[in-house]
Amino acid sequence: MSDFISGQRYISDGEAELGLGTILNCDLRSVTVLFAASEETRTYSVRQAPLTRVAFGSGDRIESSEGWTLTVDDTKEINGLIVYIGETVDGERRELPESAISDHMQFHQARDRLLTGQVDRNDWFNLRYRSLQHRNRIARHPALGLAGPRIGLVPHQLYIADEVSNRRLPRVLLADEVGLGKTIEAGLILHRLLLTKRVSRALILVPDSLTHQWLVELLRRFSLEVTLLDEQQSLARSTERNPFETGQLVLASQQWLFANPHRQEQAQAAQWDMLIVDEAHHLDWTPEGSGPGYSCVEQLAGNANGLLLLTATPEQMGIESHFARLRLLDSERYHDLALFREEEAGYVDVARAIEALERLPDDKHAAQGLTTLLDDSDSRALLTTLLESVDEDELEHARVQLRRQLLDRHGTGRVMFRNSRRHVAGFPERQLHVSTLELPAAYRRVLRKIERDEDYLDELLIETGIDYPDVLLYPEITFEALKTEHDSDAWWRFDPRVEWLRQWLKGHPAEKALIICHAADTARELSAGLQVLTGLHTPVFHEGMTLIERDRAAAAFADSDAEDGSPLLICSEIGSEGRNFQFCHHLIMFDLPAHPDQLEQRIGRLDRIGQQFPIEIHVPVFDQSPGEALLRWYRDGMAAFEAPHGLGSALFDEFGDTLADALLDSDALNNLVADTRTFFVAKREEREAGRNRLLELGSSHPERASAIADGIRELDSDPALPKYFDQALDVFGIDTRELGDDLLYLHPGAHMLDGMPGLVKGEEGFTITFSRETALARDDIQRLSWEHPLVREMLDRVIDGAMGNTALALLKHPSIPGGRLMAEMIFRTQTPAPRGLHLERFLPPTTIRVLLDESGQDLSDKVSFGGLAKNLTNVKKAVARDLIKQRHNQLRQLLDNAERNAEQQLPGIVSTAQAAMRTQLGDELARLEALARHNPAVRDEELDAIRHERDTLDDAIASTRLRLDAVRVIVTVDAEQ
Repeated sequence: MSDFISGQRYISDGEAELGLGTILNCDLRSVTVLFAASEETRTYSVRQAPLTRVAFGSGDRIESSEGWTLTVDDTKEINGLIVYIGETVDGERRELPESAISDHMQFHQARDRLLTGQVDRNDWFNLRYRSLQHRNRIARHPALGLAGPRIGLVPHQLYIADEVSNRRLPRVLLADEVGLGKTIEAGLILHRLLLTKRVSRALILVPDSLTHQWLVELLRRFSLEVTLLDEQQSLARSTERNPFETGQLVLASQQWLFANPHRQEQAQAAQWDMLIVDEAHHLDWTPEGSGPGYSCVEQLAGNANGLLLLTATPEQMGIESHFARLRLLDSERYHDLALFREEEAGYVDVARAIEALERLPDDKHAAQGLTTLLDDSDSRALLTTLLESVDEDELEHARVQLRRQLLDRHGTGRVMFRNSRRHVAGFPERQLHVSTLELPAAYRRVLRKIERDEDYLDELLIETGIDYPDVLLYPEITFEALKTEHDSDAWWRFDPRVEWLRQWLKGHPAEKALIICHAADTARELSAGLQVLTGLHTPVFHEGMTLIERDRAAAAFADSDAEDGSPLLICSEIGSEGRNFQFCHHLIMFDLPAHPDQLEQRIGRLDRIGQQFPIEIHVPVFDQSPGEALLRWYRDGMAAFEAPHGLGSALFDEFGDTLADALLDSDALNNLVADTRTFFVAKREEREAGRNRLLELGSSHPERASAIADGIRELDSDPALPKYFDQALDVFGIDTRELGDDLLYLHPGAHMLDGMPGLVKGEEGFTITFSRETALARDDIQRLSWEHPLVREMLDRVIDGAMGNTALALLKHPSIPGGRLMAEMIFRTQTPAPRGLHLERFLPPTTIRVLLDESGQDLSDKVSFGGLAKNLTNVKKAVARDLIKQRHNQLRQLLDNAERNAEQQLPGIVSTAQAAMRTQLGDELARLEALARHNPAVRDEELDAIRHERDTLDDAIASTRLRLDAVRVIVTVDAEQ
């Protein structure tokens, strides 16, 4: 007869996920089990039923089907069914028949799974312990969140990302010059805040032309998958809910959102932790009112803790525009434009004081300007040290501390970061090549008629509908507008610039060049003309194309294959914003833009950090034409082709009207160039002396950046990662193939677990490398790090689930007799705390390992985890279950003893974590409180946030408890067996 009786409780050995089963009926051949929680029924052969009886013992907690809980202290048996006896949480004595145990009772905890005979593979147990150890180590590492992205280790980018992401309420303006990596800085900040769980939802608003680029960059560089939201997607997603709530990271076009009040209301209702706005200088604001874009961002920024504004030209429209950006960051601090103007004027004295530090102690007079700025005892003590000490180390320490205090206390450096190329290495030289061409007759006729007839210009503007001065600067557009139905020639058939371009291509075989034209029509027609004249198919990139079409054109240009790639890409002005074409170094300006900021944006597509060659700028211009006049103003008046200086807007505001009048007047042009040069030199000196100098000093911190880079390199070269990854691949069923050159191809194995990032059964895999340099050189290869989504998924899957939390193994050792029992228990700290506190930097899940023999002797210090693991052998699951059944009572006693041993170590872990937290946050709070007395940019909200964080963390750490995370039973066997 069978031992199965109706009402007994079992679990399935092969399908533990079915939950707790109940025997329905049994005959001589089969047994039927109902798994009510899963609504499944199974029928097994009586002789080979893969079932394990569930039997609880003293101290176990079980749930009744009515919802109350019983702590077992005794049992009895009635007609083959177990009846549990114990106390409820209210202290009431009750009995609970096994048939009345809750069908939904889970067996994820290590103790329950072990005692019900559920054991995993030994390599799973080993991987679990290693995962906990690595998670603990990496969570405390200062480079966490900065080491994973596919970026070069550029000092100023690392410093800014580290500084901003460490703040409680990060609200800053990233205003590095073109090509210094504002997008990378924003991505690094976002990546770290997401990894440390201080941000979970972010909205990214960018110009329409940059949406796909941001999408690709966030995925390729930072492994961040974002939801690209537009009207079509919103309509598809918003049938039942707010479309902005359908993704954690949402990327949207500014033009689309700013023009749609309904979508703005939905975005504002969605609750964001962080808002990121690219090209923020396009947001219009004056003291009298604001544009729709500014108003939208202002509303969104007011409801988000974090705000990143990106612009390479923070003062493109003057100090008023710059003030408008700062006002978004902190409306209380920046509330009065007149006061802000006065504040700006005082930055010159601060910059001079910082420079004076470098002359001390040799030049005692240099200290005179410092005393009025250093008005507390600590600062004056440092100044005294700098004046009187003879110890070089003391002198340098005092100088560094005083410089940092002055930078912290004065100016907008706390809310704005701006680096210029003067202080950042790695930029190429710019070389301008001007080709003067004869003005064709079709273009000359218009200019001569304007010179002869004062009224013709007005008539021309009306007839063509083209604005001034575009009607003069872009003669092919004017020519096409004046054409009649009888005219057949296209402008590109007679325009000397097209023939010049043909000759340039002949003289530069196999070299790539980016061509930028002002208008989309010019770009399209030039491409068509080149195909007719040369047979060359040249991709075009303009605002009339879809994002996918633009990306295809850019990809065709980037392709290094001689047959598939194109040597040219012809862009309209839109090609000057955001795109990075630094793989080529020839820039052909088919014409010149009317604004100096646009000129710099054009050059900035190639002139970026990491560019390996000098930037060759080619400008074909017509002799004695308005285009040549504009070239002279740029080149001779403001040195616009030499290097970016950020003064283009100020110069255009000052001389733009005069320039428009001088395009056809050579004498007026000569005077304009001279006046512009004088104004430019004076303005540049003023900027370098004042706020810009302060910003550049405060936006870089070489010592700190070097320490961050060293930390990243330490994680890059961590020998534990390849070893851990190799073990995890086997456990998760991922196959590999060596490709050479430290490349590894990953692809789904036949038994791969579901849900592995980037890997889908039946589909292709991907290639990985551990080398940062290799990944930077090849976009088609993913770089593996502790922060890669696949590695994080492996860690999370192991640690947060039940995988590997039980095991049974055999130990053969000549000095240990067979038949002995050992238990290896892994306890883990649990600290409930709000998500945004980033508790793990002080107390990540910490393990306590306890190894007991059957007598209860603690062997933890005598036998290491690795030393034991390598001597263990596997055992079949059926045998393991039988061994556990035989040793139930003994195992319960060992588990209880191990828990008492582990609890003795918990107070030390808690006190160490609290001390580290109090020291770090206490020092930070003291520094900011002192800084707040001098610099109003330190907001009360930021100080309150640190105090609240300190107090909440203190309580959370104090409430830390231990739980049994994993247990391995070890049975010794004779060495001869």
